[in-house]
Amino acid sequence: MSGTYLGMPAFPEAAREAVGNETLRGNLRHATHTIRAKRAKAVTEVSDWAELREAGKRIKDHTLRHLDRYLVQLEESVTAAGGVVHWAADADEANDIVTQLVKMTGESEVVKVKSMATQEIGLNEALEAEGIHAYETDLAELIVQLGKDRPSHILVPAIHRNRGEIRDIFRSEMSEWGRPAPEGLTDSPAELAEAARLHLREKFLRAKVGISGANFMVAETGTLVVVESEGNGRMCLTLPETLISVVGIEKIVPTWQDLEVFLQTLPRSSTAERMNPYTSTWTGTTGQDGPSTFHLVLLDNGRTDTLADEVGRQALRCIRCSACLNVCPVYERAGGHAYGSVYPGPIGAILSPQLRGTASEIDASLPYASSLCGACYEVCPVAIDIPEVLVHLRERVVEGGEVTREGNKVVLRPAKGHAAERAAMRAARWAFTHPGALRTGQRAASRTRRFHPRTLPGPGRAWSGTRDLPPVPAEPFRDWWQRTRGGKDGAK
Repeated sequence: MSGTYLGMPAFPEAAREAVGNETLRGNLRHATHTIRAKRAKAVTEVSDWAELREAGKRIKDHTLRHLDRYLVQLEESVTAAGGVVHWAADADEANDIVTQLVKMTGESEVVKVKSMATQEIGLNEALEAEGIHAYETDLAELIVQLGKDRPSHILVPAIHRNRGEIRDIFRSEMSEWGRPAPEGLTDSPAELAEAARLHLREKFLRAKVGISGANFMVAETGTLVVVESEGNGRMCLTLPETLISVVGIEKIVPTWQDLEVFLQTLPRSSTAERMNPYTSTWTGTTGQDGPSTFHLVLLDNGRTDTLADEVGRQALRCIRCSACLNVCPVYERAGGHAYGSVYPGPIGAILSPQLRGTASEIDASLPYASSLCGACYEVCPVAIDIPEVLVHLRERVVEGGEVTREGNKVVLRPAKGHAAERAAMRAARWAFTHPGALRTGQRAASRTRRFHPRTLPGPGRAWSGTRDLPPVPAEPFRDWWQRTRGGKDGAK
């Protein structure tokens, strides 16, 4: 990826600051609980939800196993439909491609559909450095952009803001970006939405270049799909003369029939709707309506390396529904900014360290940003076993080992700060493989239990600082069993 947010500390430090922000916690609690309850109701309406979930998982796994073949088919289909396909190995290459394409049009501003991929590569900043202004048109993304903020949720990027804060942002910032906010603007949702509509309308009508991502790409026809709730995305996809779509290579599905599964599971898992109000599809160019020029930038940026990991690759199934964020107790309290990535929450904790590697302090800490409660796995519409991947990545951080980076096999050194953990695990492994030593240690621990501290010393203080040490029983289980059952007939 393009790197972590500048100045971001490791997750525990960032989360500690966020937990102390009562306004933030209140905003997050209200929003996530509301979305969670609506999603649960929407899912129960579908009698074959479990079968749809399994179908989505299998389609994604099949596609990832044959990704090379389907990507070539997609390129052929897009090209045959009048589009141009570009391949970007990393963020820098993708930004350069898009920047040059915009410059070729002679335009100095673009309108954008909400896109995680363009946030991932820092496209807005790259365009700004070349004198090109990128205007976000999704309402939540507009709030984030006007507030000079960062997104904190996959589906609702401004989830950390309440209505009063949004009103203040519109009043103070809109005039610098275009049409100012109406006089006397209140925090009424209807008034805020109308202010955004009026502000964006002039940008839609004059924009010559649109930039989007895509929720899905259909290999058999070269069709791209964007689902949304506002209609702003459709304005960006249809009004400009040139459309540039930046899409991760994992967003591909083989056929329209496969797409049918995800058009049922995505809206229910994300917005708790039976279907998205706006589902836009486009296949190349027609010469009659819509953009006359279409470019597709296929983005790798660590995805091929992630695909090489047999355990971690399941993160590439993600359809960006954000259901895992809304049930995660850690995300609800820490918020999205603490993750130091455009991908927050449980999915970000397993996706970012794979796309970016675990060399930075924050990426090495993300696999630990979880209680491993498993709620994220239960709600995932493509059955990503996030706890399994978290444990897998924790092992990588502590032990190091062989991984794929930029297509090459490299051996990672264990991360700093985990020497005590590694020593403890090695000692435990030795004890469990030597029953006599284990029995002696258990008896010694039981006989000295009155002297045991309530917290651990040294590096262990970080663990016992937030949880109680379990009391040691008065006698080991083996001794208790021998004393109570060992002499009775039939006991084994």
